[in-house]
Amino acid sequence: MIEPDNISPSQVLNQVAAALPAGVRDNLIVCGSLAAAYWFFASDGNRAIRTKDIDGLCSPHAKAVAAATAITDQLLDANWKPRDDPRFPPGKPGDALDGLPMVRLHPPEGNNWFLELMAAPPPYQPGSNAKKLQAIDTAHGTFALCSFDFLALAEWNPQTTKVGIRIARPEMMALANMLHHPTITDTFIEGTSWKRSNKDLGRVLALAHLTIERDRRVGTEVLGEWPASMWAALQDKFGPDARELALRAGTGIRELMRSEPDLNQAIHIVNLSLLASMDLGVEKLSATARRLEAEVIEELELLAGEAP
Repeated sequence: MIEPDNISPSQVLNQVAAALPAGVRDNLIVCGSLAAAYWFFASDGNRAIRTKDIDGLCSPHAKAVAAATAITDQLLDANWKPRDDPRFPPGKPGDALDGLPMVRLHPPEGNNWFLELMAAPPPYQPGSNAKKLQAIDTAHGTFALCSFDFLALAEWNPQTTKVGIRIARPEMMALANMLHHPTITDTFIEGTSWKRSNKDLGRVLALAHLTIERDRRVGTEVLGEWPASMWAALQDKFGPDARELALRAGTGIRELMRSEPDLNQAIHIVNLSLLASMDLGVEKLSATARRLEAEVIEELELLAGEAP
């Protein structure tokens, strides 16, 4: 697998903001690596990340298709280019959803990263497929817009940046990844021997570590605020299912902590992406995992267990 290039989170977010249609800028929330990197590194010009995809969540669900259509048309009109994928030729109305290309667009000047659009999910239905697809018909063809149930958490109290784009909160991205991976599975990232669950659960450890690092540097206790924020978001976004989700949120992290090969792989992957400028070892991130369990997961379970 070819490693992605180092990118500056501030520069990339500025470029995305400048390219977006003004009328739908409020309908986009950036999440994933870029959001996390901007949250923690925006003021540090020496910090870079390695990532090839910039995740943009079109929100709310009711406006996702219209927002994604407007963004796609404006960017393609401005000489952004669809990412080549021989498995998914250009789509047209009526094509099967699983045969349509996703909205993955490279900026005009290069192919070292692309913007991927997703949709905020519809209301949660326990037991349904967590991944959902819907078609968007643009002036440049038909695309698939993907959503995942727990990305609803990215909509909870996002931060508005200096360039006018909102970014998801670290604890919400961490919780979404934990809920999406209640166990470690053998689903691999295409072209690699990396388990997707290890990649995403490793990202949780990275987000916790960066929060701990900032707490130590500036004298805050933000990690200790995560459980209350998570519980509030779960109640807001998932209502009667919040308690069950909170009580199972930590199962994947605990499984990762018990499996040395999976933990090592998770740490290797995150050192190639969000922690690219830090290169942290197993000992340090294992300590982070223990703090995450004690100070966040157990406290979240306590909050949910005490709920009426």
